[in-house]
Amino acid sequence: MPDITSEQVAHLANLARIALTPDEIEKLTGELSHIVESVARVAEVATDDVPATSHPVPLENVTRPDEVGRTLTQEQALAGAPDSDGERFRVTAILGEEQ
Repeated sequence: MPDITSEQVAHLANLARIALTPDEIEKLTGELSHIVESVARVAEVATDDVPATSHPVPLENVTRPDEVGRTLTQEQALAGAPDSDGERFRVTAILGEEQ
């Protein structure tokens, strides 16, 4: 596996429009090389009989089920509104144009 070079890191930083100092380039070169080596090590032990996963444990939905409950009437909802037309909330236009 070829090592990551400082020139490659500088090139990637330029493509991503990230200004890096020479010290940052050297630090990232070592870190990226370590990451590439770690991924290569994992790839060596990965086998076809082990399915790919995104989480080490199964995920399950932990939210409560939706249940119909008490709701406000239209009058109750509009009672606290600063302005309404009797059926809807009345607000100023968000694009700065009055309607």
